[in-house]
Amino acid sequence: MPNVHLTEAMQEYAEHQLSSGAYANLSEVVRAGMRLLMQQDGALMYHGLKADLVTAARAAEAGDFEQFDAKSFEPDAFPDE
Repeated sequence: MPNVHLTEAMQEYAEHQLSSGAYANLSEVVRAGMRLLMQQDGALMYHGLKADLVTAARAAEAGDFEQFDAKSFEPDAFPDE
């Protein structure tokens, strides 16, 4: 199990969380923080993807696109007709 070194302010905050009964032990406090970071990272990826889609949609609306040829992209998906 990894050792976690906290600043004094973080340690005091964690101890307050424990004394208030919000968490049973320090591991729970750290796991809660990790879950928040993971959620935040997911939100950052979502907003980045959303911005990319807006940019692509604007380019397409301005006529800056190429027709997609599914048969050229994946010929095996289209058996001889």
